[in-house]
Amino acid sequence: MTTLLEARDFLLAHRDDLDAARAGFRWPEPENFNWALEWFDGVLAADPAMRDRPALRIVDCATQTETSISFAELSERSNRLANTLRGLGLERGDRLLLLMGNEPLLWEVMLAAFKLGVVVIPATLLLTASELADRIARGGVRAVVTEAGQCEKVDEAGFTGLRLVSGAPERTGWMSLDDRQTASARFEPDGETRGDDPLLLYFTSGTTAKPKLVLHTHRTYPIGALTTMYWLGLRPGDVHLNVSSPGWAKHAWSSFFAPWNAGACVLIINQARFDAKVLLAAIARVGATTLCAPPTVWRHIVQEDLRSVRHALRELCAAGEPLNPEVIEQVRAAWGLRIRDGYGQTETTAMVANAPGLETTPGSMGRPLPGYEIEILDADDQPSTEGEVCVRLGAKRPAGLMAGYLRDDGMLSGADGAIYRTGDVAFRDDAGGLTFVGRSDDVFKSSDYRISPFELESVLIEHESVREAAVVPLADPLRLAVPRAFVALVDGARADLETARSIHAHAAKRLAPFKRIRELVIVSELPKTVSGKIRRVELRRRESGEISDDMVLAQFTERQLAE
Repeated sequence: MTTLLEARDFLLAHRDDLDAARAGFRWPEPENFNWALEWFDGVLAADPAMRDRPALRIVDCATQTETSISFAELSERSNRLANTLRGLGLERGDRLLLLMGNEPLLWEVMLAAFKLGVVVIPATLLLTASELADRIARGGVRAVVTEAGQCEKVDEAGFTGLRLVSGAPERTGWMSLDDRQTASARFEPDGETRGDDPLLLYFTSGTTAKPKLVLHTHRTYPIGALTTMYWLGLRPGDVHLNVSSPGWAKHAWSSFFAPWNAGACVLIINQARFDAKVLLAAIARVGATTLCAPPTVWRHIVQEDLRSVRHALRELCAAGEPLNPEVIEQVRAAWGLRIRDGYGQTETTAMVANAPGLETTPGSMGRPLPGYEIEILDADDQPSTEGEVCVRLGAKRPAGLMAGYLRDDGMLSGADGAIYRTGDVAFRDDAGGLTFVGRSDDVFKSSDYRISPFELESVLIEHESVREAAVVPLADPLRLAVPRAFVALVDGARADLETARSIHAHAAKRLAPFKRIRELVIVSELPKTVSGKIRRVELRRRESGEISDDMVLAQFTERQLAE
């Protein structure tokens, strides 16, 4: 049977040859497996060549201070915390909601809970009290670990279980975790952990509907993250920066499992308010070698003078939503490095990507990664050049696929049968590369033509005044629907008719007549989920008055734009 170490080393050895990696890769299938105990403690923290290397570095831009923790130190810290949590009554199978920013305790809690067999529900600090109440209720939460500034919100959500806080508690009913350092540094598990035991419960980002509860096991994310490691191009000793907020799957992908599977250091750069200039300065100062950031961050980065930035970066990646080709080209021209898009979901690890050494079409999200058998199927489940991205299951089931969606009755659904449907539409080219078309509920028809919002958005963002763009259908009595574009402008651009006409003319030159923008709305910001994904569903509702017009700076019809 293939071990995690063997599978990891095979992918490292074939990091520049995707065909060979796909042909020879085999998923580890351990019956019993606890990644925190067997990999983090048993390999990383036990290896004399690894144990004293930095596992986690956190740079605080406000105070200009840095915290560095080695693999051995983090192993010991998480052991002490696991014993502390056990002493407070937490047991295997209990569910712990983790509501914390990027501070060392977050990684300690994750490792400690995994060692105990406690199931972690990561949550973002941006959640409201009512959203927390929903997660607490549907997640069956027994304990909450958070920071002082979040305690009032948790109380407001009505939670009365075990409430643990970093620092001194300021509210009744809360206990501090600061005395965890006095617990034993030796941890003994209460028994074997099965590979299919619950590990993580994630709520999806909810771009179109109420968030679903996704269950991952001790095998699906830790072992499944081998594909994420491969896509990121990580090597032992790398210093990997992932720009992501805690509480979302991408944080576990790239700020936890993937870098530590590679034996790399997780780098965090904390800012009170995001500033691309400050981020770039910190990247240069600490010597980051690999960087992964969402499209929103990349769009801010390219507003800076990249040619003047001195850095040690070797690999650049983007995930969350497709990155526009124009942004990729701007970075390539400045740094000589190509941002490699990757694709996956909360329900999976990275499954399609522009792997290192792979030449692909600009704008493509790449090819299937090792261990994932991807098919493009039409509505009748027949192979097609354009259709829904589907994952083949059965004997080819990837380790990185969730156990399923956890329903209110405690049963799992959505990851059984012959295929898993992602809900995303893509086009497959002759070379096997996939290009993202859109969510199945975002793509719309105009007359007899199918229109992908992303294709139009990629053209709009090439205009010098456009920072971000979102396209949705506008009802039309003759064509069924026509494209309506919402754009947020770069700093200094004027939200007036002249700018709007320039944007419209730019798009008209690049788009076929049936894709022509029929209405242009300039907004201060685009509505997004708390994980940063554009909520086109809110923009589609605007016509019916379901959302506020406070964000609208100017609005122009096609007639006004053409006059």
